[in-house]
Amino acid sequence: MGAELCCTILTVERTRRANPAFSFLFASGMLRATILPFIAMATLGSAIRRVLAVGDTNGTSTSNWGETCQKIATSISAASDVYYFLSEEYQEDISHWALSSTQVAACSFEPGTPEDVGIALKILGQTKTPFAVKGGGHTGNPGFSSTPGVQIAMSRFSDVDYNSEAQTATFGSGLIWDDVYAKLEPYGVNVAGGRISGVGVAGFTLGGGYTWFTNQYGLTIDTVQAFELVMPNGTAINVTDTSSPDLFFALKGGQNNFGIVTRFTLKTFPQSQVWGGVTIFPTTFITQYVLGEITQATANFVANNKDPKAAIITSYNYLLGLPVPTVILFYDAPTPPPGIFDEFLNIFPSLDGIATRNFTAFVKSVPNVVPVRIIPNSISVTNYTHTFLQSVADEASYWATNLVLESDFFINYDAQPFLPTLLTHNTSPSAYPPDRTRGLSPLEISFSWVSPLGDQVVYDAIRTTAQRLQAKAIAEGLSDADTVVYPNFAIYDTPLDKLYGANVPRLQAIKKAVDPNNVMGLAGGFKL
Repeated sequence: MGAELCCTILTVERTRRANPAFSFLFASGMLRATILPFIAMATLGSAIRRVLAVGDTNGTSTSNWGETCQKIATSISAASDVYYFLSEEYQEDISHWALSSTQVAACSFEPGTPEDVGIALKILGQTKTPFAVKGGGHTGNPGFSSTPGVQIAMSRFSDVDYNSEAQTATFGSGLIWDDVYAKLEPYGVNVAGGRISGVGVAGFTLGGGYTWFTNQYGLTIDTVQAFELVMPNGTAINVTDTSSPDLFFALKGGQNNFGIVTRFTLKTFPQSQVWGGVTIFPTTFITQYVLGEITQATANFVANNKDPKAAIITSYNYLLGLPVPTVILFYDAPTPPPGIFDEFLNIFPSLDGIATRNFTAFVKSVPNVVPVRIIPNSISVTNYTHTFLQSVADEASYWATNLVLESDFFINYDAQPFLPTLLTHNTSPSAYPPDRTRGLSPLEISFSWVSPLGDQVVYDAIRTTAQRLQAKAIAEGLSDADTVVYPNFAIYDTPLDKLYGANVPRLQAIKKAVDPNNVMGLAGGFKL
């Protein structure tokens, strides 16, 4: 319980520092006086309920989970460790970006070698103990990388090795992308990874990976050359397109169904300084006019831009019911061509964070709101028209009005347009997307709130808004009933066919072959 309350305070402080609008409200006393006491009470109650909820899970009693922890601790090498409740290492291991993605585990396990990962997997499978694998911990779905059983934290897999001859980078699955970018920067090269600070390399890559470089190089999985994988039977192997074509296919978007990835090898490309940053449009008496200008500028950019080095994210945000729209502009060079972003730059008033800088500094400049509770959802479209963008803006406004007094305090709709050629950069098949004949751009939706008492209300709302926007997209010919959703943005109960389409039978066959005892079924995530 102390761990949860500590995580809550840290969450609020991180959010205050990262988001200017949140920081303003915090400084004014508005949040401190009204929300923080409520957060503390709700968090304490949630923690008590979880601690007291002792029962059977996956056929094993929680009283046996401690024995599993001890068995792992006595079986692993000196390169690895098991930690328990009151230790600092344990608190860090179970901590996630969102408090709602954090659970109180029986113990945490920090493996230091693939062999020790294999030892733990065999013990977990034999004892049928639930477990979770945390890379960066940046997931919005509850239980996807957390557990009341054994929390595996991959933080010791933190190496980054650049091979200039092969033009590849190999790095550990416990890293966040910030660390990878920083390590590669002295070599003048980069990889295609996460777009904001704090995102883990593991979950992002295994889910597909839309990046600032997707228009140039495809998804992150399109640049993967090899996975170092510990299979559910404990064996560590190197998976490539030639050594294990089925597994290589499955790991590219198939998430954590086939074992635990300890290292990734990706193609690198030359990296200069980049231009861009975040433009925030604070709430004023003309905000509705500004929203219209942002929507029009976004629609015009999508219709006219053909430059693969240019990318944007337009965010329709509402904080405590107040509109705080933002636009992230990016160009993969020190200076963009004249005119390409002028419509955005001419919108007033705004807080302009645009600059030329190294890529690591650019990523760190993007605000990453750290939520107490959060849930994601998404749809995919082939294009962002003005009409559809207006529908997105209207949905954001509707739910900001209808949820803020009930349970919600931050609403976010991210329009993420890409060129229609984004999926043509690789001909090698992948679990996601199942079809590369048309380009799909995601719309990311996320709602953040405070109390677990609001969970069901918010879950219902975010499902409803996605369904309504999907219907709008279908009516415009921008989507259809079979269009898949990007796994990393999908809500936790999304059906498998909505993620992998016609690839589901092949993925299930591969899963059965490599994991006949369903060891990975003891972990969270989208299960095959």
